[in-house]
Amino acid sequence: MRVTIKSSAGLWVLASTPMTRHCHTSSAATSLHLLHLLQLSIDYRTLKLTQQCHARIHCSGLTQHSVLATKLISAYSTCQSPFSSQLFFDSFVTKNVYIYNTLINGLAKNRFFVQSIRLFEQMCGSTVSPDEFTSSSVVKILAEAGDFMSGKMVHSMCVKNGFLFDIVVANSFMSLYVKNESLSDALKLFDEMPTRNLGSWNVIILGYVRLKDKSSENGLWEFVKEMKMEGWDFDAFTVSTLLSFCVEDRKTWHYGRELHCHVFKKSLNLEIGISGDDHHLGCCLIDIYSKSGRVNPARKVFEQLTHRNVFAWTSIVNGYVQNSNFKEACQLFFNMQVEGITPNKVSLVCILPACSSMVSLKGGKQVHGFAIRQNLNKEVSFSNALVDMYFRTGSFKSARLAFEHGSTIKDRISWSSMILGYGLHGKGHEAISMFNQMLNTGIKPDMITAVGALSACARSGLVDEGIKIFDSALNDYGVKPSVEMCSCMVDLFGRSGQLDRALEFITSMPVGPGPSIWGALLNASTLHGNDKMQMGCCFRS
Repeated sequence: MRVTIKSSAGLWVLASTPMTRHCHTSSAATSLHLLHLLQLSIDYRTLKLTQQCHARIHCSGLTQHSVLATKLISAYSTCQSPFSSQLFFDSFVTKNVYIYNTLINGLAKNRFFVQSIRLFEQMCGSTVSPDEFTSSSVVKILAEAGDFMSGKMVHSMCVKNGFLFDIVVANSFMSLYVKNESLSDALKLFDEMPTRNLGSWNVIILGYVRLKDKSSENGLWEFVKEMKMEGWDFDAFTVSTLLSFCVEDRKTWHYGRELHCHVFKKSLNLEIGISGDDHHLGCCLIDIYSKSGRVNPARKVFEQLTHRNVFAWTSIVNGYVQNSNFKEACQLFFNMQVEGITPNKVSLVCILPACSSMVSLKGGKQVHGFAIRQNLNKEVSFSNALVDMYFRTGSFKSARLAFEHGSTIKDRISWSSMILGYGLHGKGHEAISMFNQMLNTGIKPDMITAVGALSACARSGLVDEGIKIFDSALNDYGVKPSVEMCSCMVDLFGRSGQLDRALEFITSMPVGPGPSIWGALLNASTLHGNDKMQMGCCFRS
């Protein structure tokens, strides 16, 4: 057998071995050679080599060799052929814990969570007992699958078998509870742990950050203080998690600066990957400075990065967009491609608002064309941003085409973008048509969708249609009335000259009238020359 493989670095690996049809050798040398070839197939994700090794194992009479079986199952799973793994597993007679663990993880890596959990249940009913590795793997799978009730059952099994003394197993359970927003269960387990590592502390910190409420903020910083008092220092994951919390609240931005100082003081690498992701500390710092309106420090952090990947470029582009420096954002987007970095779907979604704000239809179309070439135009988030860009640049037909031929998935944001876009340009009939089509697909309106439809009716003088939409949103779909919706209704009556009806609506509407409500009536009074009502609105607003 002769196999030639090209690595990602461009190097050529040549694996050669004689292969005969009638080979019955089961020597240690053959086994080692096959293990080496299977490892190559895993490293280079080569399904053909895996299948050839499988054939060699079969003709060599090594199908019941446990180490080879484990490696073959792993190779098939890595090459995205989990059903071949399952078939070989089923043919293996004397299964052990390693073979079970390999297939459980292999199925999960290919996102066959249900099959993976069923295999674990089969294992529990067999003569093979799960070990600590099995438990930690299954807990991670249950977290991915969102099966938290089963997680509780596995927790009980681990308590019975004493697996919770293993830090990895305990950390996996805490991660499961954190993902289920059950921080109290995670804290209880944390307190019961006889020994902890930095990962244990990081899981609880992540749990506090995910809660994102006032009570969790106090608990978070108390927990961080306790962590420092016990002698634990921050790693890249700790800092990035805390930075993500600081970004959400203006009151905690100063903590972000302190964390940046910690990164500098401890010489943490800004380009350390976080939790298997391609994001790094540099991106987190760029994000917090950008959201706090300090784009210059964000740019300095970006310039310090020696290896700028697509995530770093996207972060700084988005930072300039957030701070309304659209020209610089477009320049950076251009520079990114000059540097040989291919934009991803997030990059494209970030740059489209800059094209909209600069009324750059040409630039937006170039981004659209690039997305089509990269097969990214079917992403729902990009499709929604594209529709918004075309409407803002006045290209209605292109917006409609992007909506119809973009993502096959149409969420509420997709429909709202069309409704708001038509309404913005006074095309009320088209907006109402889109609103009705949305309802026919089974998507219920929310406050934003209702405001878009009501605004379209107001701009087009469609009073009766607006009243129907308002009543239906409240009574049929349970939309909670908001100031924005009521302001649209006042504008609806006011623009059509029904000032008395607008005033009557204000006195009976389900929310208290604020400045925006009286402002809408004031504008209508000015438009229709009603001086008396103008004076009344001035005193109230």
